[in-house]
Amino acid sequence: MKTLVIGATGQVGHELARQIPSGLIATTRSGESPFAGVSCLALDVTDLDAISALIARVEPGLVVNASAYTAVDRAESEAELAFRVNAQAPESMARACADVGARFVHYSTDYVFDGDGREPYRPDDPTAPIGVYGRSKREGEERVLASGADAMILRTAWVYGLRGQNFLRTMLRLGGERDELRVVDDQIGSPTPAWLVAALTRELVARGAPAGIQHVIARGAVSWCGFARAIFDEATARGLLARAPRVEAIPSSEYPTPAKRPSYSVLDTSGLAALGIDVPAWRDALAETFMRDVGAGASALG
Repeated sequence: MKTLVIGATGQVGHELARQIPSGLIATTRSGESPFAGVSCLALDVTDLDAISALIARVEPGLVVNASAYTAVDRAESEAELAFRVNAQAPESMARACADVGARFVHYSTDYVFDGDGREPYRPDDPTAPIGVYGRSKREGEERVLASGADAMILRTAWVYGLRGQNFLRTMLRLGGERDELRVVDDQIGSPTPAWLVAALTRELVARGAPAGIQHVIARGAVSWCGFARAIFDEATARGLLARAPRVEAIPSSEYPTPAKRPSYSVLDTSGLAALGIDVPAWRDALAETFMRDVGAGASALG
């Protein structure tokens, strides 16, 4: 089957390009391929007409949208761009998929919820995004679901890896520079590596999972502070850091940001279990991330 991955330079897109063995066509803004031997086309996802034309020309059997506007704080002042990338572009992709009979996979986020809950959010729980980023992603969900495409929307959260901009790489950099860090301890979520999101996507597609919304995250929950401490445990054990900095737990009120974050971002993954798909615990997935990427020669600090 011919698979089109849109946004192959992002964390999840890069992992999809690494994990899909054959029949892959990737898109990047520049048209430069993320891997040797991977066919790549140029696509600017803000150009809605270009999206439709490319999908009509390629005629893939599967389209995976790994592109997104993810600058949560900047979205508060760039709402138009956030909605174009996170809502209008996915709608164009989905409608084009419906036209050519392709399956469509689109990623969404825990930010569609307000974070006031204390039990894992189910896919059918009411949404209530609290910022521009979350509202743009929720509108994207609604537009995709209304498109008529055979579409799976995969919500994930706290995505990280040893490439790109994310919490893991920030902690490794700061851990090498400072003796002490102050990290928020009252926001709870499920750290999920990009490779796991890609692997679960492949598994869902392979099993012919039904259209609709699924949650794809690692099992369990931890605060940002607890996640930081686990990162430093792994990094020092593997010799990436000479010693771990002291991590002081602080409330969110001591780390103000332009956009408010959900205080509770744990998502229910019983839908995966119902399909017989096993999901690792977040701590095990973190260890696997170091083994996969550092063991393969990837630079954690570069």
